[in-house]
Amino acid sequence: MTEPVLSIQNLSVRVPERARIGGGAGDLTVVEGLDLSICPGERVALVGESGSGKSITARAILQLNRALVYDGSIRWDGTELLGAGERRMRRLRGSEISMIFQDPMTALNPVLTIGQQVAEPLVVRGVARREALRRAAEMLDRLGVPKAKERLKAYPGQFSGGMRQRVVMAAALIAEPRLLIADEPTTALDVRVQEQVLDLIEAMSREMSLSVLFITHDLAIVAGLANRVAVMYRGRLVEDRPVDELFENPRHPYTRGLIGSIPRLDADPDTRLQTVGDFMATEGPTV
Repeated sequence: MTEPVLSIQNLSVRVPERARIGGGAGDLTVVEGLDLSICPGERVALVGESGSGKSITARAILQLNRALVYDGSIRWDGTELLGAGERRMRRLRGSEISMIFQDPMTALNPVLTIGQQVAEPLVVRGVARREALRRAAEMLDRLGVPKAKERLKAYPGQFSGGMRQRVVMAAALIAEPRLLIADEPTTALDVRVQEQVLDLIEAMSREMSLSVLFITHDLAIVAGLANRVAVMYRGRLVEDRPVDELFENPRHPYTRGLIGSIPRLDADPDTRLQTVGDFMATEGPTV
C-alpha cells in the first residue's frame, strides 16, 4: 500500500480563552481527535456544514493560525509540521502544499496585475521575473484563460468570477506542489462555472499527479471528483470511506442527512424537503 504523503493523527485544535471573540470562559475546542491521511495522487473531500471544523483543519496543515493551540500530529512526508518554525513553513507553502481560499472575488489583490500575482510564488523563490511571468502565462493557458500572455497585465476587476478562480488556481499550482488544498473553491460561482472549476481540479490532479484535499459543505458536488470522502460533524470526523461506498451505504445519521437533504429533480414539488435535523434523532457511531 502506498504510504500517505499527509498523515494527520489525533488532531485537536483549541481557541485559547484570550483569543475568543466576544469573550467566554476557558479554551474552545473546535476540532477534536481527527485522523485523516492522503496518499500521492489521491483526491479526498472533507465535507460538513459551516462551523464543523473543515477550514480550521486545512489551515492547521499550513500553520496559518498561530494563535490557536494544536495537539496531536500532522506529518508531511514523515516530517512533523506541528511546532515547525515559520521559516520551515514558508518553504513548504506553495512549493509543496498550496491552498485555494474560499472566495475568488476577494482572494486576489485588486491593485496588482494578474501576472504579478500568479508569478509571485516563483519570484519569492528566486526565479527571475521574466521567467516567472513566462511560466505564469503557460499556467494560465493550461487552465483555459484565453490570450493568457496578453492578459498578464490585466487586473482582477477585468475578469469574471470563473476566470478569477482560474487565476487563483494558477497561482496555487505554478510552483508545482504535491498537495492542493481547495477550500470551498466554487463559492459564489454559478452552476456551470462550478462544473468547469471541478473539471479543472480533476484534470490538473491527473496531469500533475497532484493530491487534493477538497473542502466543501455540498456533498452533491464531490461524487465525480473525490476518491474518498471524510465527513466532519461538530469538530469530529464521523465517517471516512471510498466515495462509492459512502453514497451507497452511509453509516452515520449525519452523512445520511447530508445526502437525504440534497434536492432531487424527480422529487414531488409538494413534498417537504428533508433537512439534516430529520436524520439526527440518534447519533450513530463515528468512524
